[in-house]
Amino acid sequence: MPLLTATDAEAGQEVERLTPAGRRARLAAACVVLVLLLAGSVWGDDSEFPFGPFRMYSTRADPDAPVVSTRVVGVTAAGEEVRLSGGEVGLRRAEFEGQLPRLVDDPSLLGLVAESYESRHPSAPELVRVEVVQRHFDLSGGQQTGTYTDEVLVSYELDGAA
Repeated sequence: MPLLTATDAEAGQEVERLTPAGRRARLAAACVVLVLLLAGSVWGDDSEFPFGPFRMYSTRADPDAPVVSTRVVGVTAAGEEVRLSGGEVGLRRAEFEGQLPRLVDDPSLLGLVAESYESRHPSAPELVRVEVVQRHFDLSGGQQTGTYTDEVLVSYELDGAA
């Protein structure tokens, strides 16, 4: 049934009202949503969205805590690093970071990254190893101090590597 406008109501058409049970059901549903929003705001995290807040927007980072930057590199036989993240293999850095637990559990997945790189860059030097490296930048007052440390999170030796 279409909604009645003020002119329709003035013309004598009846307005259909909610029953008491209907009002209670709507009030109960509204209360459940409000409780979920409140609980999500207090205890929730990204995985409970839309009832939990996105932490990247609802919190602030310590201006003196290190910042972590993740990159994926291939290593040639000469020991040179070749960047594999940033779209070189069809995946962006954020996509790599989202897969870090899988890569740590199964380093052989890095072999697929190397295959993708080699198919996109057939004339590039052959890779012997693929690594996921995390660089920790030190901050002071929210500014880089110029000091950083690199940590190889996971490494995978490719077949045929010497």
